[in-house]
Amino acid sequence: MSKHGLMVGVALLAFLAGGAWAGAQKYEPLSDSVRSQLSKAVSDSAVERAAFADSPYVQAWLAEMSWRLKHRIPDAEFRGDFLNTLHYEAHRAGLDPELMLGLIEVESGFKKYAVSEVGARGFTQVMPFWVDTIGSREHNLFHLRTNLRYGANILRHYLDIERGNLFRALGRYNGSLGKAEYPNAVYAAWRNHWMFGINSKSFKPARQVRAGGDRPGS
Repeated sequence: MSKHGLMVGVALLAFLAGGAWAGAQKYEPLSDSVRSQLSKAVSDSAVERAAFADSPYVQAWLAEMSWRLKHRIPDAEFRGDFLNTLHYEAHRAGLDPELMLGLIEVESGFKKYAVSEVGARGFTQVMPFWVDTIGSREHNLFHLRTNLRYGANILRHYLDIERGNLFRALGRYNGSLGKAEYPNAVYAAWRNHWMFGINSKSFKPARQVRAGGDRPGS
């Protein structure tokens, strides 16, 4: 392992030891256009499995990630539903699904009903104010697809605000903008546990998230 890889791994262990629920998204007023866009993004619709079900790459990805997740999510049927839904929602939001797996590992440890000390809920630890802001009363943040859809679109929103700067977007997601611990922990989980094949290699956070907290392009 390289020196950088070791440092990032240590960062993940230190962060998780300190509690993965230390932060949360912070409420910020949204413009009408952004609110409308996000409301549309989280609107309820069924997962279109047929859109990718026949892809050999995706089937290999699902099989590999299911094997990696079996100790965290023992129920094979639910694990399959989780991965199919996550893959769909991540791509729907324009995100790498492996990044989302890293984020979920740090946020909730893959616990569907996780609740943080500040009230963040579910796999992706979404704050309830998002339902009031862009959702509807029917949206249950412990529902699998609802939670993954909110989490993916919130991260997409923060990436858009930060013009693709993953370090800062992850900081916003955790409510710790400008601090290195959380982005480094997500990157370490992503890199060490969830990267797979060509798809993940095309997404390069190393320039954005470093053990020393360097910002992108520095």
